[in-house]
Amino acid sequence: MGVNRDVNRDVSREPSAIRVEIGELALQGFRADPERVSAAFEQELSRLVRAHGVPLAADGALAVDALTGLPPLPSGLSARRLGQELARVVHEGLSGHGEVSR
Repeated sequence: MGVNRDVNRDVSREPSAIRVEIGELALQGFRADPERVSAAFEQELSRLVRAHGVPLAADGALAVDALTGLPPLPSGLSARRLGQELARVVHEGLSGHGEVSR
């Protein structure tokens, strides 16, 4: 998982772009449609990053191998809700909660 910010030399400016790349989301124990989960995840994570940024990358580009120590999700969620909740826990990890492997 990588997080990159395109930042000009003037550190007082907001980044012009934030890119979050996620190589794989492994969902075990869920019966939801993976494509619908992925679409809801992408939409919600984009919304959260636009609204709150990525605090762990405040000082520039950041590469994260894994986020661990995040709360479990209930297995009975709909695809849309699962994607949204998954995005929220990933954003929480990118906000400094949980454990980060670099």
